[in-house]
Amino acid sequence: MSKRKIVVAVTGASGVLYGIKLVEVLSTCNCDIHLVLSDTAYKVMEAENGISLPVQEFNARAFGISSSCNSEIFPSGSIHFHRCDDFSAAIASGSYRTDGMVVCPCSMGTLGAIAAGLSLNLIHRAAEVHLKERRKLILVPRETPYSLIHLENMTKIARAGGVILPASPAFYHGIDDLNGIANFIVSRICDQLGIENNLIKRWRGPEEPELEEMELEKFIEMAG
Repeated sequence: MSKRKIVVAVTGASGVLYGIKLVEVLSTCNCDIHLVLSDTAYKVMEAENGISLPVQEFNARAFGISSSCNSEIFPSGSIHFHRCDDFSAAIASGSYRTDGMVVCPCSMGTLGAIAAGLSLNLIHRAAEVHLKERRKLILVPRETPYSLIHLENMTKIARAGGVILPASPAFYHGIDDLNGIANFIVSRICDQLGIENNLIKRWRGPEEPELEEMELEKFIEMAG
């Protein structure tokens, strides 16, 4: 099966952990990742995660995913890094086929530029491409509260076909650490991309027994 091509952009909003976790998960799901980091994202990574990288450079190990991923998870070419000012990158053209794009986290500045159709950098341009080509575009804003301008920009993007997926985790599945919070958001992103995952315990209504209980009943029925 051919690899799915997913564009991942990380901007300067708080919550770079979400973007790091997303790259980690997608790299295990037979995806080719086209990664773009905004200049401000580097500053936030250093402040929030202690990750120090030269601006416009990328290293998978330094990105903070080596602790839970071994080298086999990163085969040659699985992560394609693009400079944020590189308009010659393949993802800047609608003729280059991809399976979706995620901006995670998405700053309000980036969201506003996308809503206005401003291609000031490669992130904006790639997002514009996904909207005009009617491909999946997912923006993960991490801001509170939202101003009227923020809300109007989100509405414009939603009307244009984009998905607004705020970094607003639920707690019904037993979150007890930051990794659990990141897993919830990344799981919802993967759901939007149609990528199977078991990052969280999914909600089941009281009338629906747990999977283990159903399997036990089936076993007893077959044995008896």
